[in-house]
Amino acid sequence: MAEAFALKRSVPVRHVFAIYWRSLAAQIRSVFEYPADLWVMASAGATWNLLQFAFLAVLFATVPDVAGWSFHEMLLLSGLLSVAGGANALFADGVWSTGSYVVRGEIDYRITRPAPVVVQVASSHLGLQSFGEILLGLAMFGYGWIGAGLGLAWLPVGALALVCASVIQCALVTALCAVNFWVKGPMSIFAFLMIDLQGQSMRLPLGIFPAAVRIVTLFVVPVAFVNFVPVAVLTGHLSAWWLIGTPLTAAASLALAAGVYRLGLRSYDSSGH
Repeated sequence: MAEAFALKRSVPVRHVFAIYWRSLAAQIRSVFEYPADLWVMASAGATWNLLQFAFLAVLFATVPDVAGWSFHEMLLLSGLLSVAGGANALFADGVWSTGSYVVRGEIDYRITRPAPVVVQVASSHLGLQSFGEILLGLAMFGYGWIGAGLGLAWLPVGALALVCASVIQCALVTALCAVNFWVKGPMSIFAFLMIDLQGQSMRLPLGIFPAAVRIVTLFVVPVAFVNFVPVAVLTGHLSAWWLIGTPLTAAASLALAAGVYRLGLRSYDSSGH
């Protein structure tokens, strides 16, 4: 295993990306072989976003704002989070299978191949709901953008927010799924807890939550940098200096995911041990 690991470290980055995109393209082609499944799951992802939109519409029909946040600003929060979640399902949905691969010993096959294991695992599955989540998420983000009065000058910041949100989401989920190298089991409990934390807190202004929640989401498991921080900067709720934290968190999250997965592989001893 050590020799195979050393081999993968020497693989050129360009080759790694080529393998990843070819594997992901194969998953996409297989998905389109079954259009009924694709439409059902994509509709499910879109329906969830429509429910979020309906909830906000009903909420703001009775109140003018939530902790100083308007309807369109809240749409930016929900839309950006949906895009990030959809990006994770599209580009790295396979990492959710890390635990089952470890339990069944299927990491063995991937260790012997000339590509990083995390790249092979991430591209081994495609979340069909991602298409609906991303499309409706972008629609909510765009509608919120226009309604919040954000002009063309802010488009580079918006693009940066979308890219960094996707990177942070994929990296954090990958890192937490890699915990299954030590906590043996098919379910990625820690990653599910993170998604639950996001669902409960990141679709609302962070200021309405206790200080402990704010500290955890900003500095412990930095999910606030997925959507809250960039949207708060765009809408003037936070200083522009906070925006620096978004790409820094994206880079740190990538390093964390790669590091945890590498440590997990070093401790991996196949199934039955």
